[in-house]
Amino acid sequence: MTKPLKVDNVWLERIAEMLNEMEFGSLNIVVHEGQIVQLERTERKRYEVGGGAAKASGSSRNVVKPLRKSESR
Repeated sequence: MTKPLKVDNVWLERIAEMLNEMEFGSLNIVVHEGQIVQLERTERKRYEVGGGAAKASGSSRNVVKPLRKSESR
């Protein structure tokens, strides 16, 4: 039989904090016996390939630059 999920304000604040710090990604909430026990965050960084070329050893490479600046931790 499943137990009802218990969520207190401490967990709600932790979840909100992790979501506020994220620009792209996902947040997984792990529940064990009706209680939150763990938060897992997967964050994504997105880049675009620029049209400029950098030369290295006679070959050209695409220059990669970030789409948006994100805050570093």
